[in-house]
Amino acid sequence: MVYNFDEQVRREHTDCFKYEGLMDLCGRTDVLPLWVADMDFRTPPFVMNAIARRMQQGILGYTCGMPSYKEAICRWVKRLHNMDVSPEMVSYVPGVVSGIFLALQTFTEKGDKVLIQQPVYHPFHLVPEATGRIVVQNALRRTADSFEMDFEALERDIQGCKLMVLCNPHNPAGICWSRETLQRVAAICAKAGAIVVSDEIHCDMVLPGHEHVPFATVSEEARRIAITLQAPSKTFNMPGIVCSHAIVFNDSLRRAYFTYIEGTDQDLGNVFAYDCARACYTDEGNEWRQQMLAYVQGNIDYLQQALSECCPKIRMIRPEASFLVFLDCRELGLTHPQLEDFFVNKARLALNSGAMFGTLGEGYMRLNVGCPRSTLQQAVKQLEEAYKEL
Repeated sequence: MVYNFDEQVRREHTDCFKYEGLMDLCGRTDVLPLWVADMDFRTPPFVMNAIARRMQQGILGYTCGMPSYKEAICRWVKRLHNMDVSPEMVSYVPGVVSGIFLALQTFTEKGDKVLIQQPVYHPFHLVPEATGRIVVQNALRRTADSFEMDFEALERDIQGCKLMVLCNPHNPAGICWSRETLQRVAAICAKAGAIVVSDEIHCDMVLPGHEHVPFATVSEEARRIAITLQAPSKTFNMPGIVCSHAIVFNDSLRRAYFTYIEGTDQDLGNVFAYDCARACYTDEGNEWRQQMLAYVQGNIDYLQQALSECCPKIRMIRPEASFLVFLDCRELGLTHPQLEDFFVNKARLALNSGAMFGTLGEGYMRLNVGCPRSTLQQAVKQLEEAYKEL
């Protein structure tokens, strides 16, 4: 089957956060929304069919994950990432951010230190702060084209930390961390006695020519200290179906974590979750995934070429994974509030402010290219017109 990613699916007046949140984000609604990290592509038909079949049962009652749910996950991660996982190593979790929260509750206490690497997805600091943990900001280092880890700084900053939250692949820069990089992270954290919670929600969205390396697979040290969080929700554009899972190899780590998840009644998925995951983790799901990624890659190619031609002072960090593009706007010479004003009130585009990812995100904006090409072309047109007025 050939899927149509050029289709415009209207999302206004559907309780869609990408539209309903515009006034709070921008102070106006006449802007093109390219911010919330879901895609504007129609959710795959095999997902919708799975939901329809479940609805036909007539009662939307409590629903348990049958063995086929975890077996599907095990087959999928082996197929895509050569990750050998058995069903007992897998647990449902109600979202990746919730998985981070549950790990914090299991393995840390109020006042404990938790390390994150900014710029990074903002719940990485919001969740620890909300639970009374102390967030240690370990800064990534800017390179000519992207960001890299500063291992000397990591060795210093991890001291006294109970836990590190790793973003792999990285959001917002779209980095697929190399095996060698992850091995060094594992060695540093193991020596410091820190657990690593690896957010790998974008692992199935690695773009052609790149590879996702699961943190837990890079060494025995990594396997011993890792909690891996994944989900089909980003890849198959169904984040409204709360469906994520944790994978833990270490027996004692797994018992502690899964016992807490079960004890707090967080291990039971909603009535559609298991069916949707099983529908995605199939040959049909992989075909849709590959076609979607090819289209997203085309959008990235188009955006990079367009920016170089019409907005040369805005340089994109080319992502290796995901549909999110981090724009380096520092050459515009604007303060960050001025940059936000430029995008909202001059270009009339709703993007994520780089400042939400930490102080190192100032001067950057995050743009979502998970949309029909015509939408992205309109965004570039509006940006070019505003750029000319600078």
